[in-house]
Amino acid sequence: MAEMEKLSLVAKALTPSPIQQLSYLAQRYNAINLAEGFPDFPAPPHIKNAAVSAINSDFNQYRHVQGICDHVARKMKEMHGLDVDPLTDIVICCGQSEAFAATMFAIVDQGDEVIIFDPSYETYETCIRLAGGVPVHVALEPPNWTLNLDKLKKSFTVKTKAIVLNSPHNPTGKVFTKDELEIIAGACQTWNILAITDEVYEHITFDKESHISLASLPEMQKRTIVTSSLSKTFSVTGWRIGWAIAPAWIASAVRNIHIRITDSAPAPFQEAALTALSSPPAYFDSLRSDYESKRDCAVNMLAEVGFKMQFKPKGSFFVFAPLPENCTLSDVEFVEELIKQAGVVAVPGCGFFHTTLCEENSSPAALSYQRRYIRFAFCKSEDTLAAASRKLSKLVDDGRGIK
Repeated sequence: MAEMEKLSLVAKALTPSPIQQLSYLAQRYNAINLAEGFPDFPAPPHIKNAAVSAINSDFNQYRHVQGICDHVARKMKEMHGLDVDPLTDIVICCGQSEAFAATMFAIVDQGDEVIIFDPSYETYETCIRLAGGVPVHVALEPPNWTLNLDKLKKSFTVKTKAIVLNSPHNPTGKVFTKDELEIIAGACQTWNILAITDEVYEHITFDKESHISLASLPEMQKRTIVTSSLSKTFSVTGWRIGWAIAPAWIASAVRNIHIRITDSAPAPFQEAALTALSSPPAYFDSLRSDYESKRDCAVNMLAEVGFKMQFKPKGSFFVFAPLPENCTLSDVEFVEELIKQAGVVAVPGCGFFHTTLCEENSSPAALSYQRRYIRFAFCKSEDTLAAASRKLSKLVDDGRGIK
């Protein structure tokens, strides 16, 4: 259509994600939602009460709540030993997504290359392209999603501006090890590039794993932009309160862009954030414990119905499961049948992989894993997980396994 020519190249290249295309089918079959990464259980009452109180107190106009920056700076000191100036080094944004986008607009020029580990959350690539940059994908190696040093080294060029790190990782649930972080930090220093981290799952780690921020490694705070939010830690993905933490000269640029795009994050939820960020250590301990139990439930459920669970998530609230070995369907086809036959919806893994991973010398078999993974979200109530388990088990008991 002639009208399409008026769209930008990036807009024309964007297509609906697989979950958008499958959502109508899921609604028709009233499928249990293990696809989207948001909780279906209530947020903590004291946080909700704080938001209601803020609205009733008429905190409804443009607002910057400096107390959020003070709390975040204190947390960075407690968790990572980092000294962060709350007046100059922190920008409050409309969720982590806007913090990440504003960071890309602040640092990326036309043609700059930005390295992303693959599979990856699809927003990263889009933001890089909108800023005029070129995403460069470095494949993590299944089944444990390990970082290959040779692949990382080969990804750097004179055009490399930055590297993106998401740990704990969506979609795989990987937590990058200290050794891997040291490799990434060394590369950043060798090539004199910036690092942008997505640490939204920083409080959701399992098996006594601890989250390590890349910024806490030697010489890395001055070249790292940390992005995070309230969304995952406090089960308020719709509140859109996030932040970027960076050296003052970068934070200033991110702040200027944020102000010109959205002006301020939602005022009453900023006020409520003060209550959330003041939660006692017991809250975070309970959060990890509850999610670890849900993780175990989801992994066991999938193993019982034929998924070969080679990797158990160490963080986040997703399981990235390879299809049963005898399954001849692609990931998208499998999810379609999962909806129709079991009444459960998940996300096809192909949406997290990128075609630029394909190398000329790679065989189809070597790259086929890009169509062999399904992401299940276990940030759901016990009732939801139990209902999904019953539906999947019935499929197996009836001898109707999806093939």
